[in-house]
Amino acid sequence: MFSTSRPLNFGDCDPSGIAYFPSYLNILVGVLEEFFASIGSPWPAMITERRIGTPTLRLDLTFVKPGFHGDRLDFTLRVVRIGNSSIDLDHAVSSSGGLLWKASQRLVATDLDTHKARAWPDDMRAAFMLHLETDHA
Repeated sequence: MFSTSRPLNFGDCDPSGIAYFPSYLNILVGVLEEFFASIGSPWPAMITERRIGTPTLRLDLTFVKPGFHGDRLDFTLRVVRIGNSSIDLDHAVSSSGGLLWKASQRLVATDLDTHKARAWPDDMRAAFMLHLETDHA
């Protein structure tokens, strides 16, 4: 499991102070970028040197309760499946110990020159394997 935290800032909320859901997705992209850096594959190098993209193929969100301006968002990311050119992730986002939302996501490795799916490089696959969780809810 990979964990990190982010603040829910003023600009992430609607006028009533409740988190604006598109902001959640923008924050999630930052969490993904941090995860890839933590496994030794920072996005700048993946994009410019290795020419690998990681577009989202599927994203299923479930909102449980609202987040509010000033909340500390605690993200957990679990690798639940590793395919030849895809990876499935489960996300849980909590604040003060209570679940705010969760998501299931499939990312696909693509060649940035052809824009077609490509196999994960061996080093990335090995790093994903270190995070693979087969027993999840």
